[in-house]
Amino acid sequence: MADTVSYRPKAGEIPTQPGVYRFKDDKGRVLYVGKAKNLRARLSNYFAPLQNLHERTRRMVLSASAVEWTVVGTEFEALQLEFTWIKEFNPPFNVQFRDDKSYPYLAISLGDTVPRVLVTRNRSIKGARYFGPYTKVWAIRETVDLMLKAFPMRSCSDSTYKRAEQTGRPCLLGDIGKCAAPCVGRITKEEHKSIALDFASFMAGNDSKYIGDVGRKMKAAAAEQDYESAARYRDQLAALETALSKSTVVLGDDVDADIFGIAHDELAAAVQQFRVRGGRIRGVRSWVVDKELDLDLAELVETVVQNAYDDEVPPPRLVVVPELPEDAPELEQWLGSVRAERGSSGKVVLRVAQRGDLAALAQTVGTNAKNALILYKTRRSGDFVARSQALADIQEALGMPDAPLRMECYDVSHLSGTNIVASMVVFEDGLPRKDQYRRFSIPNSTDDTESIYQTLSRRLAYLSDDAAIEPAPDPTTEPVTGTDLKKFSYRPNLLIVDGGQPQVASAARALADAGVTGITLCGIAKRLEEIWLPDSDYPVILPRNSDALFLIQRIRDEAHRFAITYQRQRRSKDVNSQLVEIPGLGPARARELLRHFGSVTQLRAAEVTSIAEVKGIGPTLAQAIYESLRA
Repeated sequence: MADTVSYRPKAGEIPTQPGVYRFKDDKGRVLYVGKAKNLRARLSNYFAPLQNLHERTRRMVLSASAVEWTVVGTEFEALQLEFTWIKEFNPPFNVQFRDDKSYPYLAISLGDTVPRVLVTRNRSIKGARYFGPYTKVWAIRETVDLMLKAFPMRSCSDSTYKRAEQTGRPCLLGDIGKCAAPCVGRITKEEHKSIALDFASFMAGNDSKYIGDVGRKMKAAAAEQDYESAARYRDQLAALETALSKSTVVLGDDVDADIFGIAHDELAAAVQQFRVRGGRIRGVRSWVVDKELDLDLAELVETVVQNAYDDEVPPPRLVVVPELPEDAPELEQWLGSVRAERGSSGKVVLRVAQRGDLAALAQTVGTNAKNALILYKTRRSGDFVARSQALADIQEALGMPDAPLRMECYDVSHLSGTNIVASMVVFEDGLPRKDQYRRFSIPNSTDDTESIYQTLSRRLAYLSDDAAIEPAPDPTTEPVTGTDLKKFSYRPNLLIVDGGQPQVASAARALADAGVTGITLCGIAKRLEEIWLPDSDYPVILPRNSDALFLIQRIRDEAHRFAITYQRQRRSKDVNSQLVEIPGLGPARARELLRHFGSVTQLRAAEVTSIAEVKGIGPTLAQAIYESLRA
């Protein structure tokens, strides 16, 4: 392999000023757009020896045939130009956004002579103010129905409005008081537009002002014995309070903020955005990001925030993110310019919530993002067409004679070289078969490769081609449920181990020693998500967004989870057995100790006086427990 690519420019040719660079292929297609404070320093990272590059970066560099750059005056200008080029060229190696929903919004067409409130998914209505997004159409329709009692503005279609103008008869909404009926001249168009502006202002977060105004008008009308007007104001006040009760109060009345939560792995990221206006959650949006190159959380934050405000909704003055990007000041400046373009004043502050209600809400948003990522993966794995394609792609990539209808994956877990255990998980037709999972206890092992060898040797004893009889049950192998050994002996098409070349070589040795043939073997190295085959100097690289890599990653993660769970169970049993051996401390008191301290770590760290405070534990027994756990 060559040290670097042929199109590498000379170091002296690359300027040291801020700028934006583009990698292109031989057809002129832009593959990747990036920015840099120092172009020479940044681009030199891409032209390091190929074997030292991250696998996905190496693939991008090898796919390109040229690199171009544009020098700009400041880092802020670089940020702007990068954003513009990404939108223009849609480079495949940049982050790809996948928003599988067209969210409904509440829109007020303030650009019209007679504004209209409507529920729409169209974000291109000229002069309209948008509120949301909402996750459910029924929720926004319910909000509009309530708000029309307080702000009786037009909600009918253009054809209905013109027909009422021509006939001089309002529609039903005008008759029941949910429209002020400008179509028949009950109020002027200017008065109607004032109602629409008040509606928009209320939805933007100025709710306490209107509730206070309506309350004062109601009391004033009652004092003047204008009970009809007082009743009307009372109904408006009730409608406003009902609408507000459907929006959760999370922060102070003066807080306008957008809070982002991001959960990501090697292949994708799920983003949640909560829009808080006037201290209330006014909209929730979620989307999925496909990661082609390896990006850390700070880099994801920058890309997510840039794309979140590529519409008519201006950013608020406060944007809360899980981690600040390197060029946070330039990003704040860019957000401030976007806010000014959308007609709002004031600078934008980008920050990480540290404490209080804001931090609690940020944690909630982050939890939503984690759940969204899990749901995305679950739905993807549940798609029959995607699973079938994944199995076919794995067959082709690994050179298998048949599709891997049964796959077994193995992982080893230990705690500083002790309590070594291993797991075996089974996927059939791309779905987990939990009744056929197995757990292995490994009493003695020198390292992970030896543990892999021992585990597979014990499993392969049931598959040996020259085995005349079925082996006796292995006492260190535990089925998850009471399944019979015939299920255990069912031959897989593909064996997967968690690890790279050393682990694969160890597994191949176990296959050879057991005399088992006809089974494909591979390993998946977590850092680069690359697939290693026996006796191969180079890994198999599956496309980052492919269903094949997603399936292999999922079975590897399941094996890891299962091994960790088993190890924790064993550690818990070890501690319990140690506790119950203490004279005077039975199983019930041992459980009470662990329940009181919450974990073994906390119990080990506790002093004698703290242990003695537990119900049923006296000073003498507490001293015995203290000495036993530190023996």
